[in-house]
Amino acid sequence: AVKQRKILKERRKEGLRSRQERIANEILMSLRSSKKRQNDVSLFAAIGTDHEGNEITLADVMGTSPDAVTDEVERRTSAQRLRTLVDSILTQRERVVVVLRYGLSGQGCLAQREVAKLLGISRSYVSRIEKKALEKLGAALSGGNSKPE
Repeated sequence: AVKQRKILKERRKEGLRSRQERIANEILMSLRSSKKRQNDVSLFAAIGTDHEGNEITLADVMGTSPDAVTDEVERRTSAQRLRTLVDSILTQRERVVVVLRYGLSGQGCLAQREVAKLLGISRSYVSRIEKKALEKLGAALSGGNSKPE
C-alpha cells in the first residue's frame, strides 16, 4: 500500500493520473455541466395537465403557436448577431451607411439619396459603400467571420 501511494504520488508529479482519478474528474465535470443547465426551461416540457388529462406545455400557455415562439427567438438571435457583426467588422463609414439605410438605430430606413445628403457624398458613393458593407456582412453570416478587405 505504501509503495502504491508512492507510485501514485510520482505519477501525479509527472502529470499522470490513475483511472479512478480520471473517472472522478469526468463525474465532477458532468455534475458541473448539469448544474449549469438546471435553470434552462423548454417551451415544450410538460408543466401540467388540463381537465381531460392532456399535457400542457409552456408554449400552450403562452397562447401562440410553438413555431411562432421559436421563429421569434431565432429572429431576435439573428438580429443580435447582425448588430454585433455591424459593430465589429464594418468601418465607421460603412456602419453609418448601413444603420441609416436599414434603420438599425430604431429610426426609419432612408433612401440612398437621403443618406448621401446627410453625409455630404454622392448617391453612387453611398451605393458602393453599402454594397461593400453588405458583402462583408454576408460573408461573415455565412460562416467566414473574418474581416474581408
